[in-house]
Amino acid sequence: MDIVIAQFSNTVTVILMVLGLYVVLARGNLIKKLIGLSIFQTSVYLLYVGPGKIIGGTAPIIAEGFDVYSNPLPHVLMLTAIVVGVATLALGLAITVRIHEAYGTIEEDEILKKDGDA
Repeated sequence: MDIVIAQFSNTVTVILMVLGLYVVLARGNLIKKLIGLSIFQTSVYLLYVGPGKIIGGTAPIIAEGFDVYSNPLPHVLMLTAIVVGVATLALGLAITVRIHEAYGTIEEDEILKKDGDA
């Protein structure tokens, strides 16, 4: 039972990664692809932040009585990744709006069909 609890975050991370990748590859709707990309990005955040916390560790502030410290670097890097992810999603949504204005649809198959006719 302890191994299940210990591997829970890794299991959730892999499930989210596979789910996000599946949505990106299998769906033709551009909004659904962006949602899948966001799910995939969330799994990457969990992949880095999960092992970054040390059980019994404290913030890296040197004080008496503390011997074990957690590394804050993974958390800082993921804050940066979240900002980049939000910017990527905003750009993807803006491009999707422009595609909808130009083609009248956000379905990939219909866009390719209309683009092939031109």
